[in-house]
Amino acid sequence: MIPFLDLKAQYHSIKDEINAAALGVLASGQYVLGDEVARLEQEFAAYCSVKHAIAVNTGTSALHLALLAAGVGPGDEVITVPFTFVATTSAICYTGARPVFVDVEPVTLTMDATKLEAAITPRTKAMVPVHLYGQMADMDAIKVIADRYGVPIIEDACQAHGAEYKGRRAGSIGVSGCFSFYPGKNLGGCGEGGVVVTSNNDHARTMRMLRDWGQEQRYHHVLKGFNYRMDGIQGAILRVKLRHLEAWTETRRARASRYTSRLAGLSHVKTPVEVAERRHVYHIYALRCRDRDGLQRALSTESIQWGLHYPIPVHLQKAHSDLGYKVGDFPRSEAAARSVLSLPIYPEMSTRQVEQVVSAVEQDAYVN
Repeated sequence: MIPFLDLKAQYHSIKDEINAAALGVLASGQYVLGDEVARLEQEFAAYCSVKHAIAVNTGTSALHLALLAAGVGPGDEVITVPFTFVATTSAICYTGARPVFVDVEPVTLTMDATKLEAAITPRTKAMVPVHLYGQMADMDAIKVIADRYGVPIIEDACQAHGAEYKGRRAGSIGVSGCFSFYPGKNLGGCGEGGVVVTSNNDHARTMRMLRDWGQEQRYHHVLKGFNYRMDGIQGAILRVKLRHLEAWTETRRARASRYTSRLAGLSHVKTPVEVAERRHVYHIYALRCRDRDGLQRALSTESIQWGLHYPIPVHLQKAHSDLGYKVGDFPRSEAAARSVLSLPIYPEMSTRQVEQVVSAVEQDAYVN
């Protein structure tokens, strides 16, 4: 069987480093925040080429705090895309603001900047482009419009650790960038985790207070805050993994390149496109399929796990029916939701396993 993701293989590849880091925290007694989390913040900020990183307990919390620091609240509108994990929209709703969707562009499935201006109203308080699957949105085009209207950009980089746009790291172009450290992410902890990066001193100060019950010093609560703190063991483990991230990313890119070169000639699937001057980190390798159900069956017959990211766009989710959107409002997102299928990809995956997946997709071509 080829798993969609093999977290145990990654653990065993650096087992001694992980165990030592976790035991070090246990011995230190610094179980919440502490020295290891502080060092992770310094190292991840340097990795993203920004001034500050604020470690939190999930990627969703990271988005929530970034929106609050940008002044988003009840009655405001925040523009994002419907083709994303629901956390992007949920974080906007947590603030009391209304999510306003624009459709994705057809190649990268990221925010279509040509549709942004029509969505802006006097209530627009922020824009949240999503760097879907590990490739950044067209940040130049988005930034031109954001600057024209004075609207801050908050990058949802939860799938894009180490991705680049014209040489700039994900999270470093907007006023802030939000990352998830969920275990399956390119940089994933052994539990939940997240981080916000920013070079804005005021936003960093606000977010540090908000994640820790609104206090700047113990028992002096300046803001109505939250318990969004990262635990010390996650900080220590993520520091270990961060040292391996670039090597893992290059291996992911090599596996993706092999998929693309081997599958490019097949008429029943479309391989993902890496746009020039963008470094795709392939958190997800998603094909567009002519007959997705058939390919699912073909892969399952060969004991190959697959994923769907995401089968229902957010504007059609029951939980967000109150927003008033309907089928047909965002046709590109809806078409993507019907056709995308994700193949296994992770650094520990062997080239032989990649070839097994390719063979299964090729065999499906003869059936279809």
